[in-house]
Amino acid sequence: MNATANIKARTRTFLPADFTVSDWVGLEPYFEDLKNRYLDSQIALEKWLSDLSELESVIGEDACWRQIKMTCDTTNASLDEAFTYFVTEIEPKIKPYAFEINKKLLENPFKANLDNKVYFPYLRNVENSVELFREENIDLQSEISLLAQQYGTISGAMSVTIDGKEMTLQQAAKMLHDSDRNVRKSVFDKVAERRLQDKNTLNDLFDKLLKLRHQVALNAGYNNYRDYKFQELGRFDYTPEDCFAFHAAVKEHIVPLQRELLEHRRKELAIDQLKPYDVDAEPVGRKPLQPFANGEEMLQKSIDVFGKLRPFFGECLSTMKTMGRMDLDSRMGKAPGGYNCPLPESGVPFIFMNAAGTVNDLITMMHEGGHAVHSFLSHSLPLSAMKEYPMEIAELASMSMELFTLEYWQHFFDSKEELKRAQWEEMERVIDVLPWIATIDKFQHWLYTNPGHSVEEREKVWAAIHEEFSTGNVDWSDYPVYQHSFWQKQLHLFEVPFYYIEYGIAQLGAIAMWRQYKQNKEQALDNYMAALSAGYTKTLKELYEIAGIKFDFSPAYIKELSGFVHNEMQQLNQAENN
Repeated sequence: MNATANIKARTRTFLPADFTVSDWVGLEPYFEDLKNRYLDSQIALEKWLSDLSELESVIGEDACWRQIKMTCDTTNASLDEAFTYFVTEIEPKIKPYAFEINKKLLENPFKANLDNKVYFPYLRNVENSVELFREENIDLQSEISLLAQQYGTISGAMSVTIDGKEMTLQQAAKMLHDSDRNVRKSVFDKVAERRLQDKNTLNDLFDKLLKLRHQVALNAGYNNYRDYKFQELGRFDYTPEDCFAFHAAVKEHIVPLQRELLEHRRKELAIDQLKPYDVDAEPVGRKPLQPFANGEEMLQKSIDVFGKLRPFFGECLSTMKTMGRMDLDSRMGKAPGGYNCPLPESGVPFIFMNAAGTVNDLITMMHEGGHAVHSFLSHSLPLSAMKEYPMEIAELASMSMELFTLEYWQHFFDSKEELKRAQWEEMERVIDVLPWIATIDKFQHWLYTNPGHSVEEREKVWAAIHEEFSTGNVDWSDYPVYQHSFWQKQLHLFEVPFYYIEYGIAQLGAIAMWRQYKQNKEQALDNYMAALSAGYTKTLKELYEIAGIKFDFSPAYIKELSGFVHNEMQQLNQAENN
């Protein structure tokens, strides 16, 4: 299909071209206009929707930039203040207007004339928002947003000193690939010790978030935050029971495969018992892979890889590079993690990550690049709300890109042997991530259906769930305290609750996309682009159908897809040994 990366910012027809978001006084007249405008025809309704979309895009882009700048430098007080000002002084005043505007749309008689094939998901989300809105939750949600951002500030300040050099935890983690077991243990110990210094601080922060989130759910008429959040996330296509079935299937069909992979690593390392600091290690005599030296090199090589897959994909990254829409290298004071942030008005997204020169960084770049392609492909949709696609399709975009690009990773490596090792690591990750997703998701179900629990109860339940999805061949006995608080490293628990099962659903979808790609490369890529171009004008199941795969995470399907991955790994292993 035809697509171009030379996208342009939306031309404003409602707000002045030079308008910027500064305070509520400047924004309120536009909300008043939308709230009070007389809509006496189909044309008037469609113009009103276009104006609403424009206002949402301008505000959304401003909010995104505030968050981007803050996460790029958590030490800058003025950037934190700018984000805080939006969350406390602007966003709470928008929500009552958004509620009234949504009601106005639902009550308009011309709504029935909107094309249901395109508008159904949008109108369903509007109905959902109206049903969930409670004025008493506005201040609570603002407080939650501010508290959640503290996690990035706390984590961004974490560092360790190794051989006299101060490092971020991401930079130190690179050394866990070292073939010297003493080096790995020393680094792991220092990282664990550093994380444990903030254990109580993070527990206190999390307790505050749990309490506030539970109150939000009660205010909206729910017994617990889990059930509230399922509706808020628009999970119309699956239930908590489906998540439980996913957990059970991962335990039955994926954990044994992960155990087999870890046993393979143990034998490579020639040790009697794997410890937590061994699971990413290289055997003695084999240097860790270093696919790039810095973020600039990683980006150029990624552009080459994406361009080989399809020229359009490479053009997307090149456009972002030209516009300065990336911050890739790990450094002190930077928030942890990685993300692609869509910028709804200009259309060209921003990629943030903490690269330190590892294969995991390469994978993250492929992943976030997939998100970026999604942003480009959906930019032309008429309404901003149509670009707010479900995370289950967003993560399908990113995880599929990881697997599609595998055959072109030679741009990062000097030899076929190194390429095969990197490809093996990606397939290991595909398997390893599913038990971790099941662990985090099952933990969240317990957290939010057991309000008022103590820290001790939380740690005990976490340890039990962590053990449930453990392969049994990694010995944590030297680190009981660290293991019981190991969940604190997962930023999603603090910042975006219940956003995690999406990775599991999408990982299964990505495996199915890869299988389709192996059968017919061009058709698979056409299907991929068609699905991403649809944004959220189709239901989640319809989007997966457009992609040429099933929306399915049943035990039988998980077994089928795990068998495919296992076969691919066997073929790669045979090729490496020949």
